[in-house]
Amino acid sequence: MSNSKEALLNRLAQCVVEMEDEIVVDIAKEYIENDFDAYEGIAKGLACGMEEAGKLYEEEEYYIPELLLCSDAMYEGIDILKPHLKKDDTKESYKAVVGVVEGDTHDIGKNLFKIMLETSGFEVYDLGRDVAPVDFINKAKEVNADVVGLSTLMTTTMDNMEVVIDLLKKENMRENVVVMVGGGPISQSFADKIGADGYAYEASKSVKLAKELVIKKRAKHKEVV
Repeated sequence: MSNSKEALLNRLAQCVVEMEDEIVVDIAKEYIENDFDAYEGIAKGLACGMEEAGKLYEEEEYYIPELLLCSDAMYEGIDILKPHLKKDDTKESYKAVVGVVEGDTHDIGKNLFKIMLETSGFEVYDLGRDVAPVDFINKAKEVNADVVGLSTLMTTTMDNMEVVIDLLKKENMRENVVVMVGGGPISQSFADKIGADGYAYEASKSVKLAKELVIKKRAKHKEVV
């Protein structure tokens, strides 16, 4: 079987979709042995597989047990690739507070976003799952966060994202914080509706967008000062 970069990325994704948590380890090791980029292995391999599994869940071909097995396979692959990630050598420091909004305990997307943030030079404060809106505010205030990342996989908890944004406004913090939203039911139109700064379907694209938005905010703040 071909061990080209593209072929190995496809096999990483396939292992996640097919819940092959043992085989994915071998594929990830082969990927690293070929000196291919670990970040791409996660973003274009494992994450793509997880996104495909998410689509199968939305189409009701997969259910929660299958989704959890897919995530197990993804994390097995990440454990192999993560030590080989090249840290962003930027001199700028960025801080992000991330979590799954109150009422939801599905943290696959949040965890992936966290890993991508860390790789891109962010200091990440992970609040975990089922996080009350006020806890996002308190942590963002405590660490002087540049980004607040909100995740959910459930339509019933989406509105808690807007609650966080409203609290940021109430605390006069909104102008200084980039709010990123993501998860299965989230769309660009929903992000626009609640006044979030950014949304992207893929975690890797979300992180790139988050950094761009932080840089813009900082530049704007300097102009005002």
